[in-house]
Amino acid sequence: MILSGHKRSLEKRTSLRGWLFILPALALILFTCFYPMVETLLLSFQKGKANQLSYAGLRNYARLLSDSTFWAALENTLFFLVVQIPIMLGLALMLAVLVNDSSIRGRGIYRTLIFLPAVTSLASCSIIFLRLFANDGYLNTLLMQHGFIDRAIAFLSDRMGARLIIVLVMTWRWTGVNMIYYLSGLQSIDESLYEAAAIDGATGFARFRLITIPLLKPTILMTTITSTTGTLKLFDEVYNITGGGPANATITLSQYLYQLCFKGVPQYGYASAIAYIIFLLAALLALLQMKAGDSK
Repeated sequence: MILSGHKRSLEKRTSLRGWLFILPALALILFTCFYPMVETLLLSFQKGKANQLSYAGLRNYARLLSDSTFWAALENTLFFLVVQIPIMLGLALMLAVLVNDSSIRGRGIYRTLIFLPAVTSLASCSIIFLRLFANDGYLNTLLMQHGFIDRAIAFLSDRMGARLIIVLVMTWRWTGVNMIYYLSGLQSIDESLYEAAAIDGATGFARFRLITIPLLKPTILMTTITSTTGTLKLFDEVYNITGGGPANATITLSQYLYQLCFKGVPQYGYASAIAYIIFLLAALLALLQMKAGDSK
């Protein structure tokens, strides 16, 4: 009995010490993450501008229904979500398989080059693509010099052209990050599985479909969720390259939220309502993706 009581006392002291160690981190997370989330939720039920706020109930959310800019931003965000993520993740998986092949020499160099755009500053990235696709940019100059076109193509002034450029920029910048995730997953797969499948006569594509994809399923799910969340919060690339134009053709929910908060007279209540729409979309899509990932 004495030993049992001593053991329980020791477990209690150990548990208490554990809580003391994590308490600073827990307090920091609560203060920097959860507290702003609660404050933003409360703010979304208020109206007014700057510091002149009053309770408005659900008026901010009702206002969303008739706000054409909000619907344009939502449409553009979902377009980038549906078009860009499958392209980026598919390309990342293909590149990961290629640079994981032991028969390829200089794999480390290829991995570095593919990952390099992810560590490139956004300012440099914006300058590169603006100079590439401007009316007097490198692409138009090259096409005109070789006689493919008679006059410059206004890539950034065309609705679909501007959208596709944003897709291209995001794919160029973030494919390398997802490739590293997939590469890590591939290196944890036992080579004997592929050897056994090859002995049984399975083709390369069959081995990829029946071994690689199922065993990479957790990694694919993780990259899909993180990419979805990142796209819903898309701001930097659009703001620096197209500014949301032409005529709101590339404006995103995060950029519209920024405009409401920091351009002109601040509308914090309405911007907070949009912030919670982004949060609900991210949570809903993550839930659906996890449900799909859990299905057999």
